[in-house]
Amino acid sequence: MEMLTHSFTYASRTQRVVFAPGALQAVEAEAEFLGSKRALVLCTREQRDLGAKVADLLGKRAVGVHDRAVMHVPGDVAQEASRVAKEVDADYLVAVGGGSAIGLAKAMVLNTGLPILAIPTTYAGSEMTPIYGLTDGGEKRTGKDWAVLPKAVIYDPDLIHSLPVGAAVASALNAMAHAAEALYAVDANPISSLMAEEGIRALRRALPLFGSPDGEKQRAARSDALYSAWLCGTVLGQVGMGLHHKLCHTIGGSFNLPHAETHAVMLPYALTYNASAAPLAMSRIAAALNARSAPKEIVRLARAAGAPLSLRDIGMKERDLDRACDLVMLGQYPNPRPLEKTAIRKLLQSAYNGVLVESSETRLLEA
Repeated sequence: MEMLTHSFTYASRTQRVVFAPGALQAVEAEAEFLGSKRALVLCTREQRDLGAKVADLLGKRAVGVHDRAVMHVPGDVAQEASRVAKEVDADYLVAVGGGSAIGLAKAMVLNTGLPILAIPTTYAGSEMTPIYGLTDGGEKRTGKDWAVLPKAVIYDPDLIHSLPVGAAVASALNAMAHAAEALYAVDANPISSLMAEEGIRALRRALPLFGSPDGEKQRAARSDALYSAWLCGTVLGQVGMGLHHKLCHTIGGSFNLPHAETHAVMLPYALTYNASAAPLAMSRIAAALNARSAPKEIVRLARAAGAPLSLRDIGMKERDLDRACDLVMLGQYPNPRPLEKTAIRKLLQSAYNGVLVESSETRLLEA
């Protein structure tokens, strides 16, 4: 049996996580435990009703609901929300929703220093990371600051069950991307790798049952996927990401593409690009998926679940591919394979067309 030589650095971070069906009902007790007396609830307009429900559950501790969170956190939106937080003298931000609401809260931390209690309703995983993003002038920039990591997270599987199947699948594949890239990260460690593999396995179990006519199986699958999202989000916060995340943040923020769907489309292409430079990681991803080829299996899962399969499907314009490539190449990024402009441009074209090229063999995703 081959022995591995280990070399790594591991740093743990303090964060409170409450995971249970119905956990939302305890949000007021959680706020009390955290010491919050004046909490501002953040959400999107689409989730205003849920935000209002959270405010009701917080009772006298709630000082308002701010429902202006949007994708990719425009800088002016973050500034306005920070102004509102100061006006109501908030001492805590309660972010309810997916990456838009939690991303807004993180951006506000940079302006206000207020702590966050996150209540995720998707599998995005932002609640477990110190990563933030802001979009200005049509370009998205990301950063890392441990100050923006939520102090506590309430995972309530009951909040996931109403998520439409298409949105749930895209969000789950977004979570899978965190785990997949964690396995070839330059700063990977044994704990992050174990969590990544378990996260991928859980999603592999769950995805085929998201649209099951058996209500109990569907609920169990979505709960299993939320468990996976916690694992995948944790590894996203612990280690650096590679090409896949650079591609998605660049083209998503610059061309206003839907976040989760962009990740869902791009994952098999990014893995194919890195396959020859990270064979051990690719074999671990494939094993967790119970498949011979990780990219092919991800495409199969996406197709079976009705997820988008190309950039064209989610609104990308072919005329923008050259600019997207130029933006991706602006700075090198830690990645198993160096970023090569010609190869990246081909990758983007393949993703636009919905054609996965693997081992010199072209396969049509729609076939």
